[in-house]
Amino acid sequence: MTWLPDALQYEFFQRALLGCLLVGFTNGFLSAYIILRRLALLADALSHSLLPGLAAGAIFFGLAPAGLFVGALVAGVLVCLGGVLISRSSRLKDEAAIGALYTMAFALGILLLRYSSVRVDLEHFLFGNILGLSDFDLWMNYAISLLIVGLLVVLHRPLLLTLFEPSVAQSQGVPVNALQLLLMAMIVLAMISSLQAVGVVLSLGLLILPGATLYLLSDDFGVIAWGGGILGAAGSCAGLFLSHWLDVSSGPVIVMVLGACFIASYLFSPKYGIVTRLLRPPHLHEQSYERWGTKNQRDHPRIAASVAADAKNKADAPASENARPSA
Repeated sequence: MTWLPDALQYEFFQRALLGCLLVGFTNGFLSAYIILRRLALLADALSHSLLPGLAAGAIFFGLAPAGLFVGALVAGVLVCLGGVLISRSSRLKDEAAIGALYTMAFALGILLLRYSSVRVDLEHFLFGNILGLSDFDLWMNYAISLLIVGLLVVLHRPLLLTLFEPSVAQSQGVPVNALQLLLMAMIVLAMISSLQAVGVVLSLGLLILPGATLYLLSDDFGVIAWGGGILGAAGSCAGLFLSHWLDVSSGPVIVMVLGACFIASYLFSPKYGIVTRLLRPPHLHEQSYERWGTKNQRDHPRIAASVAADAKNKADAPASENARPSA
């Protein structure tokens, strides 16, 4: 077991730390859009669809990082476009079409890796190895992070309008379909950048958990996006140090650190935490309204119907309304 300051003297650990900062912040920042757009299932499908591209890249180009990057990118784009094509030419929805394609792609990737002439450690692709980050991987992460964060900042308002009011955005001339495809492309790029850190299987956790955690803590979109980026970077670095101290694989530890933050926010969020709501006394207005409704609803059917409708609307209110962008 090596003391952590000593580990920072090694160049491979410095590259791993920089990679965690870049990958964690980029995935955490993008996570806000995925959570609010409810694209978690799509992101899961895309993460598994990268495996056949990695396998094809290893077969045709060897284990060169550039070949693996191109293979994963082509596989992710093909699954995206294939899902859109199938959904628009059949009765299937986007989720069903992409779900069918990604399971086929994942199975094909496993078969290619198992029976190809190239000997590759399957666990390396599935769970990642951030300590094996090369200079090319690091520069690729720089480029992907700059591209994704830059696009999200520049296209902030049209993307939010597309997320919450697509019909209004279309009436104002916003290219809704193009922005949705661009968002899918950014998801693919973010997952490719995180493959070396957490692998194909765990890349979804790095892309979902930061935004989900901040979504339980704040209603402000800016806080969710930037806070998700900071949490993703901090959690990735903490997971790297913890995995080095425990002498275990870094990918699962990074996801577990972010998962612990999510569970803590789920339980103890000041506004939405389960434990917090159990311990917090009801508001005086809520108590008086409940007593008033109980007292009068027997004698006044209209009041009873109003109270019941109000309770139903409160229970069925979509969670996404709480995270509308602030002015």
